[in-house]
Amino acid sequence: MSVDIKLSRVDRIYRPGEIVDGVVVVNTKGSLTHSGISLSMLGDVQLQISSKSQGLFDAFYNSIKPLQIVYTTVDLARGGKIADGTHEIPFEFKLVPLQGQTVYETYHGVFVNISYHLKCTLARPLLAKDLERKLEFIVEGEVGKSPEGGRLDFVITPQTLQNTRKIEKIPPFRIAGWLANPICHIHKPFLGELTIQQASCNIRSIELQLVRVETCGCSDGFAKEATEIQNIQIADGDICRDLPLPIYMVFPRLFTCPTTEARTFKIEFEVNVVIMMAEGHSVSQNFPITVVDDTRPDFWGDCQLQ
Repeated sequence: MSVDIKLSRVDRIYRPGEIVDGVVVVNTKGSLTHSGISLSMLGDVQLQISSKSQGLFDAFYNSIKPLQIVYTTVDLARGGKIADGTHEIPFEFKLVPLQGQTVYETYHGVFVNISYHLKCTLARPLLAKDLERKLEFIVEGEVGKSPEGGRLDFVITPQTLQNTRKIEKIPPFRIAGWLANPICHIHKPFLGELTIQQASCNIRSIELQLVRVETCGCSDGFAKEATEIQNIQIADGDICRDLPLPIYMVFPRLFTCPTTEARTFKIEFEVNVVIMMAEGHSVSQNFPITVVDDTRPDFWGDCQLQ
């Protein structure tokens, strides 16, 4: 015997206000006695404090609980018997938040996790174990306005580096480039260009690092942690000078979401351009970015690589 949940959409992607529908499939060999079949739609935000911050926020760490943002339950069948064979029970829910809450986009982070599930329970009588099935579905936010912004030009030299000591020991170099837009559409590629104009030592590699910055806390204080999502190598070896190098990065869905700020948590993103030099030197330039969800197809029309 088994219980399964099948959604009407193969990609399992829904937006706030839409109908989440499908069928619960009960497969049994021989008749099955049960005490009822129920289905719940759950959405929550789970927060976790880094081990480095536990001592600072013991009160928050000890009382941390998932934030329930969506909860709806329905009884699909009363107690009774199910005949031998495969049975499908249709269902539908409207994706709306609890009062005073907001439906955020699905996001799987390190210290912040936003997820949505359907949970079906077939209750068994007496000492028999209940049958349960849990299925995650993906929530994407409502389509917003077209983001504003524009091309961002940058120049990296030893003098422009921040939090760097003994600049005189860093070999002279000059790197110029541009980013198509620091306000980024989550479903579109992150575009730009980079050129090594001058470097007195050999370049070993150039990497593009996508970083999540998660903030959790309460009235007692907030803990902010930055962790790497992905690292893409733009170039390998000593790059020819004055050769434009394209920057192209796709945002990994589920591990990224639109920039979000709530009362107890915040999710932000940054991009680091990391230059590894042959003599062991490593320099990095940080670019804060804003991620949005906007499906207007013409947004990147004027920002293509040229």
